[in-house]
Amino acid sequence: MDTLDKIDLQILRTLQRNAKLTTKELADAVHLTPTPVFERQKRLERNGYIKKYIAVLDPELLGKGLLVFCKVKLKQINREIADDFTRRIQHIPEVIECYNTSGNYDYLLKIRAADMQEYQQFILNKLGVIETVGSVESTFVMSEIKQAYGINI
Repeated sequence: MDTLDKIDLQILRTLQRNAKLTTKELADAVHLTPTPVFERQKRLERNGYIKKYIAVLDPELLGKGLLVFCKVKLKQINREIADDFTRRIQHIPEVIECYNTSGNYDYLLKIRAADMQEYQQFILNKLGVIETVGSVESTFVMSEIKQAYGINI
């Protein structure tokens, strides 16, 4: 892994705030000319510091306003069962994030749904049909207080 200098970190911070900047706009923000900024940005992408560029959408406007954190405990766990669960979760569109966790539960899922009825259908028809799922605990988000997509660097 290469060492990041203060210009690299400025580029990363700036892109976290607005990944839609042109190379010239990014160069102006970090006080360099476009060519070295372009080269640095490509190196940061190539070396995996920048994984991808995305648009952050408004779930309310898109009819997916219900946010649920779902804790899943499997009946038993081994590599085969864990691999099967994670492979199946990859194909469920309501699951927008999935984390393997320690503690009382094996996985923490972040779910987006239109409403409680859609979430119930998700539990019954998608998560509920995975035979290795032992228990599920749902926590419903009443309001989102802070949502940050960047990393503090």
